[in-house]
Amino acid sequence: MTTQQQPLAGKTIAVLMTDGVEQIEFTSPRDFLKQQGAQIVLLSPKGAGAQVQGMNHDVKADQFKVDMAVADADPIDYDGLLLPGGVANPDTLRLSEESIAFIRDFAATDRPIAAICHGPWTLIDAGVVTARHMTSWPSLQTDLRNAGAEWTDDEVVVDGRLITSRKPDDLPAFNNAFVKALSVTEQVDAGPTS
Repeated sequence: MTTQQQPLAGKTIAVLMTDGVEQIEFTSPRDFLKQQGAQIVLLSPKGAGAQVQGMNHDVKADQFKVDMAVADADPIDYDGLLLPGGVANPDTLRLSEESIAFIRDFAATDRPIAAICHGPWTLIDAGVVTARHMTSWPSLQTDLRNAGAEWTDDEVVVDGRLITSRKPDDLPAFNNAFVKALSVTEQVDAGPTS
């Protein structure tokens, strides 16, 4: 494939997750991003080589090998961040200081963050939802509003470099919005022209 056919060639996307991740909310974006030429790095509070247990709702599904412990990852090395859902996954990540620090530091780079379903929960702890327009699994709406976000029940919401969706049914729109955000080249301020 050419660069036109693979708009994300040369880009590296971090996926932050742990046990209890909703499998399709990881595998669908992962596969779509790879088709667009991106490299995927699975980060977790677990160490490199450990396994993360995926779930199909409340039934155990596949396991996925961790590429790097989030404590060893530098946000500047990634062009985008994917935060899949599942209930247990973000709930556990919220208690991981290294995970929350990574999300907060990544958000400061102003690069795309895509969070789906319960994934936006971690963004509350990272302090990056205030005055942001977002969506999520409906049970998170009060938490997000209490943290200062404007919550709406939409398939996908794009607010600057933040992309959020509600559930697996939204994955096609979510994946497309994330790729579009990743395809926008960063603007570098060259300073005054005169």
